[in-house]
Parts: sequence; structure tokens; C-alpha cells
Amino acid sequence: MTRKPVATSVSNGGYAKEDSNGNLPIMDSRDPAATGKVELRKKVTLLRGISIIIGTIIGAGIFISPKGILQNSGSVGMSLVVWSTCGLLSLFGALSYAELGTCIKKSGGHYTYILEAFGPQAAFVRVWVELLAIRPAATAVISLAFGRYILEPLFMPCGVPELPIKIVTAIGITSVMYLNSMSVSWTARIQIFLTFCKLGAIGIVIIPGMIQLFKGETQNFHNAFGVNEVPIMGLPLAFYSGMYAYAGWFYLNFVTEEVENPEKTIPLAICISMGIVTVGYVLTNVAYYTVMSAEELLASEAVAVTFAEKLMGKFSMAVPIFVALSCFGSMNGGVFAVSRMFYVASREGHLPEILSMIHIRKHTPLPAVIVLYPLTLLMLFMGDIYSLLNFLSFIRWLFIGLVVVGLIYLRYKRPEMPRPFKVPLFIPALFSFTCLFMVALSLYSDPINTGIGFAITMTGIPAYYLFIVWDKKPQIFQKFMNSMSRALQIILEVVPAE
Repeated sequence: MTRKPVATSVSNGGYAKEDSNGNLPIMDSRDPAATGKVELRKKVTLLRGISIIIGTIIGAGIFISPKGILQNSGSVGMSLVVWSTCGLLSLFGALSYAELGTCIKKSGGHYTYILEAFGPQAAFVRVWVELLAIRPAATAVISLAFGRYILEPLFMPCGVPELPIKIVTAIGITSVMYLNSMSVSWTARIQIFLTFCKLGAIGIVIIPGMIQLFKGETQNFHNAFGVNEVPIMGLPLAFYSGMYAYAGWFYLNFVTEEVENPEKTIPLAICISMGIVTVGYVLTNVAYYTVMSAEELLASEAVAVTFAEKLMGKFSMAVPIFVALSCFGSMNGGVFAVSRMFYVASREGHLPEILSMIHIRKHTPLPAVIVLYPLTLLMLFMGDIYSLLNFLSFIRWLFIGLVVVGLIYLRYKRPEMPRPFKVPLFIPALFSFTCLFMVALSLYSDPINTGIGFAITMTGIPAYYLFIVWDKKPQIFQKFMNSMSRALQIILEVVPAE
């Protein structure tokens, strides 16, 4: 959808009107920001790409409650097999996305690939449910974990009251939104720092654990595959938990247009990141088992804290700080990446035009970043966000599966498309089967919550016809939207990207 810009901010605080051809005037050349194009610049290097992937995959789960896999797999040995297998399957998915990212060189991730393969309606439904429910809820949940663990050392050994948690959480959300609005470079630098903090935290667990292992602390690995009783649905649920733990490998594809040399950077960043995360996850769990039995791990409310208390004494108080930094990194990486999905969806005409505009000096998609802010705070202080995530968790895997099916479809529909990086066909086939199997598992194991999530998602269909297809909207509505867009453009100092 081609649109003409309405107005643009200038340095004196006013706005410049477009000419009769719909073109914006040239800005004052004395403004340094005005000498170049107003666009998202290629600032994501290989290191920054790796930090985006690792920084969003590793959240609080590996430190706090990596027990869903153990609980459902039934044994220590089988849980380690599941962790390893899920890492390999996630690598398959990431490699499939690497092919898509090198042949479809647009930002937007899931949204863009569904748009290319299956058309605008399916793509709109994806971005609709992401904007209104999934992303605000997911950001609020990881932010709450940040608020809880950053305060925990101050309240030990007592629990942290809910009100301070929510206040600190709101401060954390605000700081992430501000950072992403002000500078791509600083967002990326802080993400690199936080990624090294996460890897340092994992190292603090792995190194003492390996020392214990070399000392002969292997009693918890005896009869590692001994299983007394595992529910028939246990193993599939263990794989579901494992795939969820690795989720985040797709975020670099959300910022493809900002990646330097994407044909090489995207595949390389994905392979390095997934190797580091998989090895780190498996060795972290091995380290836990050198100190804790399976029963102790399942009984622990914060596994890394229990581990540190047994080996490091008072140093265990530092663990909540590392967990909080890990959560902050996931918040930062998630907002950085997903804002690009909204930016691209707006550029395609599926979201309000203001969301595809760029700040004239900062060169950040400011409106696409802050659109999440009120929705996230609303969910933080009001709704049952954990239930909402349960409703919608299967939607993520449904659309990821569809994206990878779309890769196979595009191989036949558009064989002439340049593919600098191409994976063997069995890789997307196996991964898409895994995703669709997890969706079927959700329907079988929790039909009520899955059904509610499906119903929420389907609201995107009437919304598509109301907001996108229906072009004879009342004149007063169109004037209101134009006035709002113009006012926001002036206030936020944003213009359409060139």
C-alpha cells in the first residue's frame, strides 16, 4: 500500500506541509540528522546478531525452574536427551529461518514470511494477535520476573511484596522502551553486555558443577534412565517445555533490513548462537545434577539459588541479580525485535501509518516501540497475564510451523527466488511437523485454554475485513485518523522512512 506522508517535524518545532505532488520538502541542511536519509540503518553486526539471539533465548527459566522437562520425561538421563534433542530441533527451525532471511530480505520475521507465502489475511491475523495480546503479555511476564529478582536480595529471607515488584517492573519496562526509542547502537551495546552477563551466570553454574563431576560426584547419574512410571503424555509435554525454553532463535529475522551483510551474518549468527545455547543448557543441567538429586531439583523453587547455596554459601545472594539481568536482556531483545514487525506491518498497510515512521534524528522506529508501552502496563496492573499466555502459547507454534511450511511451499511456487543459503528439505519438513505436533498436543491436553486462545486469534479475521478490506469508512473517521496521525507525527518528531 503506497501512502503519502502528511507532515514532517523540523528543528523549530513546527511542521512542513507536503507540496502538490505529495512530496516532503528538504529539511534544513544545518541539522546534521537531515543530511542523510531518514531510515533504519544497518547497525546489526555479527556480534550484535548473536547477542540478540542468545539474549532473548536465555531468560529466567534455566536458572529458576528447568524442571518441566525432568517432571515429564521421568528420569535424569531422559531429561538430558530431551534438552539436547530440543536444541537440535530448534537449530533446524533456526536454519529454516536463516534461508528465509537470506532470500526475503525484509524485516518482520513471522509476519513477513506468512505475507509472502500465504497472503495478507493470514499475515494480518498474526500481527493482530501479537500486538494486542501475545507481546504485551510476554513482556509483562518477563518484566515481572525482573522486578521480583532485582528486589529479592533486599528482602531476603522474606518474600518480596507485590506492590514494590510491580513498581520496579514498570520502571524496568519504561527504561527498555526509552532505550529502544533513543538509540539502536546503545540498545545493541547493552544487549551485548547483558548477553555476556547471562553467559557469565551460566558459567558460574557450569564450572563448579564440572569440578564436582570430576571429583566423582556422579551418584545422581547412577541408573540415569531408570523410569518407574511416566504418564503416556509425559514425553511429548517434556519436548513442549524444551522447545519453549529454546524459543527466541527467530528474533534476528525481525531486523533483517538492519543486519550487515545478511546473507552471511544471519546463518552464521544463528549457528553460533544455537550451539552456545544448546551446550550451555545441557551442561547447566548436568551441573545441577552433580549437587541435587532429581527429587531435590523438582522440589526447589529456584534451582540456581539452591545450587549456589549448596556450593557457594553467601555468594548465592548474587544469583537473583544475574537472573534479573537475564530477564532485562530478554525484555530488551524482545522489544527491539518485535517493534520491527509492527513497523513492517504498518509499512504494508496492516497497522496505522504512524507505526512505520522513523525519528528524524535518532533513526529509530519510535512509534512502533512505544505502541507496546500502554498495553504492557495495562496487563501488568490488571489482567491474569499467565492465563492469557497459556491461552495463546500454542498460537506461536502454529504460526512458526506455518512459516516453515511456507518455506517448502515457496521452493515450489517461486523456484527462481535467489537463495544464498539453502537447507536440505528434510530440515524444514521435520521442524514443521514438530511444531504442528505441538499444536495438536495442546488441543489434546488442554482443549479449553487452547480453544480460548484460538477464539482470541480468530478475532483477527473480522478485524481484517473491518480495518483493511472495508475502504468506504465514514469521512469523519478518516479525518479523525488523519488528524491523529499528523499530531503524533509532530509530537514524536517522526517522518516516513525514505
